[in-house]
Amino acid sequence: MGSGTDGSSDGQTPRREPPIDWPVFGITALVLGGVCALIFAAPARAGAFINGLYDAVTHNLGFLYQWYVIALLIFLGYIVCSRHGAIRLGGRDCKSDYSTLSWIGMIFCAGVGATLIYWAVVEWAFYIDSPPLGAAPRSTEALEWAATYGIFHWGPVGWAIFCLPTIAIAYAFYMRGEPHLRLSSGCLPFLPGGVGSTRARIIDFIYMANLIGGGATSLGLTAPMIAGIFAKISGVPHDFALEATVIGISVLIFGASSWLGLERGFKRLSDANTWIALTLLFYIVAVGPTIFILQMGTNSLGLMLQEFVRMVTWTDPIERGGFVESWTVFYWAWWVAYGPFVAIFATRISRGRTLRELILGLMVFGTLGAGIFYIVLGNYAMHLELSQTLSVTTLIREHSGPYALAEVLGTLPFPTVTMLGFLVVAAILMATTYDSASFTLASVASRDIRAGEDTARWNRLFWAVAIGIPPIALLFVEGGVKVVQSATVVVSLPLLAVGVLLALSILRMIREDEAAGRL
Repeated sequence: MGSGTDGSSDGQTPRREPPIDWPVFGITALVLGGVCALIFAAPARAGAFINGLYDAVTHNLGFLYQWYVIALLIFLGYIVCSRHGAIRLGGRDCKSDYSTLSWIGMIFCAGVGATLIYWAVVEWAFYIDSPPLGAAPRSTEALEWAATYGIFHWGPVGWAIFCLPTIAIAYAFYMRGEPHLRLSSGCLPFLPGGVGSTRARIIDFIYMANLIGGGATSLGLTAPMIAGIFAKISGVPHDFALEATVIGISVLIFGASSWLGLERGFKRLSDANTWIALTLLFYIVAVGPTIFILQMGTNSLGLMLQEFVRMVTWTDPIERGGFVESWTVFYWAWWVAYGPFVAIFATRISRGRTLRELILGLMVFGTLGAGIFYIVLGNYAMHLELSQTLSVTTLIREHSGPYALAEVLGTLPFPTVTMLGFLVVAAILMATTYDSASFTLASVASRDIRAGEDTARWNRLFWAVAIGIPPIALLFVEGGVKVVQSATVVVSLPLLAVGVLLALSILRMIREDEAAGRL
């Protein structure tokens, strides 16, 4: 299949460019510019206000996220097990545009980003001294939970959150012929005025706020990590200039990928990155504490399967140690904020897939992919701590997480080559994530998108560059990433209500199409 504006499948006849929805384009650009202006104008006051809202939401309304994911898992289970799971996006005879491996790779790269590498290496270190479920600090139980909770936070629940908006938007796009790739298009049964109505504009505005906040969070975490690894290799100081340079180069990479389109840009990057990442992970297993990594990984998977219901429903109502609010609720909010962004991109590449394939592909392969990173990288780093080879927790406490990550990679044989490999993986993951983000924003800002079409190149390139501005602004703010993390939780709260509308819309659209004989 060709790539939208890059030409038709025969490479000769150019395809049309979907027209720009200028009101949406303008509003989104103004929101992005306004956020950056506020960061520069009053960083301290804005940060304090957002952090206050974060504490209020997580401590008083955090249980809503937990009930949301419980209901979501039940709903998706119903879709998978019912006859609705066999509905094929695009019609019964529609063929998939991409191979299963490429499809999985593109969704995974869009859904996780380079933050996966960061948290896979260091997340356990935040848990062993403040463990969940009443475990004693640094006890055997605490270590086992520390190795398990990261897999849980990046596991089935998160990918299930991605599934809901994907199904709603994809069904409306492929089965109803809705020519807009927007979050509001998944709520059409409850939008009498269509995607141009006031209700739809509000829904899409909420989505845009979440994408800007969530995107800045990820890039704000990734840039220091890449800068830290590069500083370790080269010996150059890890400072503001280096991090700004990393962000600038990253913008150029995913800008170029956006310009090339899905087929020649994103697909090739994600395919290459899958094999590079697997090679590096296999290398660490081979040269590292192989038995410990495999045994701890097996133990973690078993523990999560045994205690999954307890972990999903644990609210810590007695001790109130803050673990649920600081970690689990934040992760669910982050996944909720990212959900529509991944959904629009996943919709674009999922024509020909059944609803069952879509749900199981996201939940199973997404969990396996993230789990492998945590099992290999996290357990390797934990072994360094337990064997007293390297105190990861001390490095995090005295320096930073990115600094600790670079030091962990430096303990491997041929450290320079290994760190260069991780630089490539992290850069491509960051590029593919923001490539898909630019595609998503360009889709929201376009009208009359037809199946198989890409948005205008200049539209994608504009958003690829624009998304890189907030993280650069955050470099001027002390604790900027934490502020944006807090903002992500706050702005994701309205999406819980939108999620209910999406679920009801899916059921209504399917019921109406069955009654009309279209399925």
